[in-house]
Amino acid sequence: MKNLPSLKQNFSKLIETASISSLDASLDINNGPVLDLIEAWFTELGFTCQRQAVAGTRDKYNLIAQYGQGKGGLLFAGHTDTVPFDDRGWQSDPFTLTEKDNKWYGLGSCDMKGFFALVIEALRDLPLDKLQQPIYIVASADEETTMAGAKALAAQPMISPHFAIIGEPTGLQPVYLHKGHMATGIRVHGKSGHSSDPANGINAIEIMHKAIAQLLKLQQYLSENYRTDAFSVGYPTLNFGHINGGDAANRICGCCELHIDIRPLPGLALAELNALVEQFLSPLHQQHPNCIEVKELYPGAEPFKGNNDSAFSDLVAKVSGQKPMAVNYATEAPYIQSLGCQTLVLGPGSIAQAHQPNEYLAMDQLQPSIDLFKQLVLQCCAKSE
Repeated sequence: MKNLPSLKQNFSKLIETASISSLDASLDINNGPVLDLIEAWFTELGFTCQRQAVAGTRDKYNLIAQYGQGKGGLLFAGHTDTVPFDDRGWQSDPFTLTEKDNKWYGLGSCDMKGFFALVIEALRDLPLDKLQQPIYIVASADEETTMAGAKALAAQPMISPHFAIIGEPTGLQPVYLHKGHMATGIRVHGKSGHSSDPANGINAIEIMHKAIAQLLKLQQYLSENYRTDAFSVGYPTLNFGHINGGDAANRICGCCELHIDIRPLPGLALAELNALVEQFLSPLHQQHPNCIEVKELYPGAEPFKGNNDSAFSDLVAKVSGQKPMAVNYATEAPYIQSLGCQTLVLGPGSIAQAHQPNEYLAMDQLQPSIDLFKQLVLQCCAKSE
């Protein structure tokens, strides 16, 4: 397409257009300008585009682009947001595409705005008007925080493809299985007082010590009762990530708060996991009534289990030259899968680069990604049902 910019120009535009998602309103940046870019490019290719408002966000949207009509087809899905950054760790401008040592540096280069530029490049030379099944693109909002965009699409489906590829950085190796994510806060409300007379207060740190002991029992219970050997860490993990309480050595601590992170396996839903947290803390609720508060820090993500024994999995394995694998991190896959499509996670770049200063995409991943996406379109959409 003569009117489309080059791959590098598209990639550069995406990097320079900030689209940070953060629970901190001062850091959060609307994804509208990124959607404007993506919509213009896909419109130039002949796609029909529409936007879907995402509830619970700061006026953010999903973009859904479609070429062709009928049932079935292939969806390329990705998120438009990046994590916040600390420029003290960057050796180049995070919002400028910098080429060095056969790598493209920039915030979102592999996680994962660059994915959209690669999909555009794959589609620009294909005979789209000759395809028998539709092609879809979803560009979602707030994956890095709440996955609100993918959840909105799942709650109000606008498309129904047969197959889906989510372009997270997997080194172009398909992912059919991943863990979920739940972030929980436990707050102990005690009663402050002078340290010289402990009986006149309720020490929140002491109660939190008991809570941690119960959560360690939960940690052991999860590791002993849930296991999937496909994962490198084959059990649900429970991490103690943050604790804060008290203000002086000579004062009884009146409040203490702990933040934990749990990564459930497929088959362990977030609702069930929340119930387990409450179950293990229940003895303390009885010992210390109205002292312990359990809250969701931010909306979690369900685990994902795709079909590793299907024609689509076999096709993607053949085209990519790599067998499907399991990973320990979470993606939008369970929500995309709920549209009724066979879903795999597959994209260029390494997850080791995600959320890191000096994020980059190795240039030797560019052409293989383009070729792979072309083959998937031809294999999934060139024949009628």
